[in-house]
Amino acid sequence: MLIQALTPSSKSPLLALAKRIADAGCNLSESRVSTIGTEISLMLLASGAWDALAKLETALTKLARDESLRLVHYRTGPRENSSHLLPYLVEVVAADRPGIVARIVEFFTQHEISVEQLNSTRYQAMQTGAEMFQAQFTIGVPAEIHIAALRDDFLELCDGLNLDAIMDPVKF
Repeated sequence: MLIQALTPSSKSPLLALAKRIADAGCNLSESRVSTIGTEISLMLLASGAWDALAKLETALTKLARDESLRLVHYRTGPRENSSHLLPYLVEVVAADRPGIVARIVEFFTQHEISVEQLNSTRYQAMQTGAEMFQAQFTIGVPAEIHIAALRDDFLELCDGLNLDAIMDPVKF
């Protein structure tokens, strides 16, 4: 079961959700927790027997009555085998401006490359005070794609957009 929760960061539901998952007899298989702005976002994957998942659904429905918590949950299936995808890490740094993420994601989509994870932020450069943008993408590159050609095309795109970027295999 996939559970997504959004709430003000001062009221993190992580403990309450973890307890309800355990109390229902389910296992917390995966989790992602991020503070974005003044909000906290949780994405949790719970697994268990059908009756344990039903018990968890009931507990989550009760928890969702809290007005400060936005909670969505639904049953999902196992992830497809993606052993034909090679994991690569892409890092981009640039002067901040609109459309950087959209253009990079468009490039990957055109090449049928999946974006597995994305983290991005804006910050002020310590030395100059310039507004900067930084992003890390974990992508899944189909094994049949020629990596050197892909890297050349990607870096050419980044040069055209005045982005500093690297694309390296994930080493763990």
